[in-house]
Amino acid sequence: MSDTFERACATADVPDEGVVPVEVGGVEVAVVKSEGQYFAVRDECSHAQIQLSEGDVGECEIECWLHGSRFDLRTGEPTSLPAYDPVPIYPVRVDGGDLLVDVKNPINQPNL
Repeated sequence: MSDTFERACATADVPDEGVVPVEVGGVEVAVVKSEGQYFAVRDECSHAQIQLSEGDVGECEIECWLHGSRFDLRTGEPTSLPAYDPVPIYPVRVDGGDLLVDVKNPINQPNL
């Protein structure tokens, strides 16, 4: 089995309770650090196709700045309306000072 993780960014690029937008394997991804953990989520709200990387982060959730939908960074599930569809989340691995993301094998499989 081949390794499908690709470098997304340096760990130092992602602030605590913050997010950075990156492209990994042709997929726009929001790389997030919340509560000391790293997460990767498709950088698009399932409600209004807005970049999640422009929103706020806290308590393992990311909030869309436009309408206030919040998503659990561990599952991709929405935790507030108006979104009701999950967003794809991807496995993240720390390798030295780099964050690697596997966009080919999402943790969840939302119907987008």
